[in-house]
Amino acid sequence: MGCVFCATGNEGFGRNLGPGEIVDQVVLAQEDMGMRVSNLVGMGQGEPFLNFENTISAMRIMNSKDGLGIAARKMAVSTCGIIDGIQRLAVQPEQFTLAVSLHSAIQETRDRLMPKMITTTLGTLRQAIQSYCAQTHRRVTFEYMLAEGVNTDNRHLDALVGYCKGLLCHVNLITLNSVEGSDLKPTTKRRTQVFLETLESEGIEASIRESRGSDIQGACGQLKHARNSDRG
Repeated sequence: MGCVFCATGNEGFGRNLGPGEIVDQVVLAQEDMGMRVSNLVGMGQGEPFLNFENTISAMRIMNSKDGLGIAARKMAVSTCGIIDGIQRLAVQPEQFTLAVSLHSAIQETRDRLMPKMITTTLGTLRQAIQSYCAQTHRRVTFEYMLAEGVNTDNRHLDALVGYCKGLLCHVNLITLNSVEGSDLKPTTKRRTQVFLETLESEGIEASIRESRGSDIQGACGQLKHARNSDRG
């Protein structure tokens, strides 16, 4: 989707994965780790809601007792904010969880970070989430990546609090992982803690997501194809 903080998304579009290919990734992870997968998030190089049917089909296979037997509430699908997808997820019979990449509650900042979402305003997105919560009675998770000097000052914190007020939501504060060629830098642990404490003091559920895999360039937003420059 071209988000500026994500090397994965900047790889460009190839094709949509089929349900079996999506499921196979989880099966291979189980085999590689030697343990059962009990929680998962549907996200990736692209936007899951632009591959809605295949994504939901895969999640149903993984939810099935004849499949992987993962509880529906333990499976989340993450979107940049595709309104049609949010509306379609709301009427599915399974209790899948919705996660929304927010990253800023100030329009101009979000437009900078997520340029392909510029036509979806924060107001429109919030209305869709309100409707989703009213229909499903399920909490939405907001993903908020903290980039120093971009979305971490008090103005952005106040905007985030205001955006979340009155919504059935949880804010997942994410440490920015370094990406080659990007000028974005992670904020300090102390500033992250200020965000957490402020949100909680306002009655908004929040947590800090621990980053894993950065030592092998495999953390969130770092996955991309390795290309051999000598290949003809």
